[in-house]
Amino acid sequence: MSVSLGPPLAVELAQWLTTPVGQYVQDWEQKKIDGMVANVFGYHAMQIGQPQWDLLQANRIPNKDRTHSCWDDARPGCQSVALYAEPEYLPLESQSIDLLILPHVLECSNSPHQVLREAERVLVPEGKVVISGFNPWSLWGAHDRVPGLDPIVPVPAHMQVSLGRLKDWFKLLTLEADRGHFGCYVPPCDSAKWLARWSFMESAGDRWWPVCGAVYVVSAVKRVAGVRLIEPAWKDKKRRMRRAAVVAGSPFSREQNRKHN
Repeated sequence: MSVSLGPPLAVELAQWLTTPVGQYVQDWEQKKIDGMVANVFGYHAMQIGQPQWDLLQANRIPNKDRTHSCWDDARPGCQSVALYAEPEYLPLESQSIDLLILPHVLECSNSPHQVLREAERVLVPEGKVVISGFNPWSLWGAHDRVPGLDPIVPVPAHMQVSLGRLKDWFKLLTLEADRGHFGCYVPPCDSAKWLARWSFMESAGDRWWPVCGAVYVVSAVKRVAGVRLIEPAWKDKKRRMRRAAVVAGSPFSREQNRKHN
């Protein structure tokens, strides 16, 4: 296992998630990701980054882990995480993970495309990756570009990976976009009071301007050409027995039995 110093931006993001606006984002992402991973099956699931935040809680895969870095040691909820890893160089075997979750990992890395290549490498064929990120074309992203205004999120707009760019990266790899959601449509504000007052924007934004949500969650499946699923031997044996029973009960076999009798 390799020990990572980790990007300080990921630590700033973890601290921001404890603020009222961060909790608003976290609650929305938790709800959407829970729905995406609930029916994903396999043997191994892994969350890369933000170990204090359990995004695998709704999944029923038996072996679930979250990665850890030395920056996480003092953060609550991280002490039980045993795997130290850099998202750009995962200490995992190729084709060993059925479900991978990357919460805001790409935009906290200086090499987001390398992170995505590593995700593709460790996924099994037909494995699923779930990615969340900030939308640079939202009101929140525009707020970061206006001189004199304080940014809403800790990730600079120029480091945020748009959903369109992410889908282009999928095409360069063996990943196929599966499901996606935009959310968090309230205007830029950082108080719980104003977040509550603007809560009606969530349903309105989802209906009228869906691509302008401040946050997105997207899942992709690793497609490998020529992959054939190998069924258990007992299924093939059962199928052969069924065919033999049909032949034994055919009119021709009954006629043959009458001649012998």
